[in-house]
Amino acid sequence: MKSKVIDQLKNLALVLYAIFALFPLIWLLVISFKHDREMYNTVFIFTPTLENYKVLFSNGDFFGYFANNIIVSVGAILLSIIVGVPAAYALARYDFKGKESIAFQFLSFRFAPEILVVLPIFLIYQQLGIYDTHFGLIWIFQVISLPLLIWILRGYFEDISVEMEHAARLDGYSWWQVFIKMIMPLIKPGLVASSLLSFIFVWNNFTFSLLLAGQDVTTTTVAMLKYVSSDTVHYGQMAAAVLISSLPIIILALAIQKHLVRGLSMGAVKG
Repeated sequence: MKSKVIDQLKNLALVLYAIFALFPLIWLLVISFKHDREMYNTVFIFTPTLENYKVLFSNGDFFGYFANNIIVSVGAILLSIIVGVPAAYALARYDFKGKESIAFQFLSFRFAPEILVVLPIFLIYQQLGIYDTHFGLIWIFQVISLPLLIWILRGYFEDISVEMEHAARLDGYSWWQVFIKMIMPLIKPGLVASSLLSFIFVWNNFTFSLLLAGQDVTTTTVAMLKYVSSDTVHYGQMAAAVLISSLPIIILALAIQKHLVRGLSMGAVKG
C-alpha cells in the first residue's frame, strides 16, 4: 500500500513537471488564437480566432522567410557533415602533432560570443560580396554546427575497434568500402543526434541572421521583428509565426527520437 502511494506521488510529480515544462508552448498556442485587444484582458476565457494565422498565410513573405531558414540550415548541416565526419575520424584514429590543439580549436569556435566576431565577419563578407546571400549564412552557420558534430562523432569513432577495420581490409575491402558500409552505420545514432542538435542551433540563430543578411535572405528568427511596431506589438501574429517556425524541429525530434536518445546516451559525450 505504501509503495503504491509513493508510485502515485511520483506520477503526480512527473505530471506537474511536464505541465511546468510544456506551459510556455501551451501559453504560446493560446496567444496565437487571441486578438491583440484580448491579450491583457483575458487569460483562458476568450473567443478563439484564426485571424493571426490568416494574416501569416495571406502574406507570402513569411513563406519566403521560412524557405530561407530551411535552405541555410540544411545547407549548413550538410556542409558540416561533409567536413566534420572525416575530421572526427582523423582526430580519433591518427596520432599527429598538435592533434589535441586542433580539436580544441574546433571547440573554441563555440566559446567566442557571436557579437564579438560578427563585425569583422561582416566587413569580410562585404569585401567578398557574399553579404545577404544564402552561401554567406551557410558558411557562418557551419562554423556553429561543426564543433558539436566533430566532438560527438569523435567519441563514436574512438569506440569502434581498429582491429575490425583491419580485418575488413584483409578481406579485400577498400578503405572507402569499410568506411561507408561498416563504420558509417555504427556511428549513425551519433550522427543523427549531433545533426539534429546542430540544426536546432542554426535554425534558432538570431545574431548572424540579423547582421549578415538583409532583405534578400531574411530568416524567420529575424522576421519576428516585423511584428513589433513603434506603437504596438502584434503578439498573436508573433506567437503564430513562432509555432509554425518550430514545427520542423518538433517533427524532426519526434521522427528520430529513438536515434536521438541513443546518440546522446552511448558514448557520444566522450572525446
